Amino acid sequence: MIVLGAILLIIGLITGISVLWTIGIILLVIGAVLWVLGAVGHAVGGRRHYW
Repeated sequence: MIVLGAILLIIGLITGISVLWTIGIILLVIGAVLWVLGAVGHAVGGRRHYW
């Protein structure tokens, strides 16, 4: 999710499409939150670790 967010963010910045830029930021934030939750040991989506 983090990688997809970064790709959309870059494409949005290059092409000037603000919707892709916004979706990229949202996916980056959600991916980072899930990563942190998985790293501290909380189960995310029924899994102990989030990849």
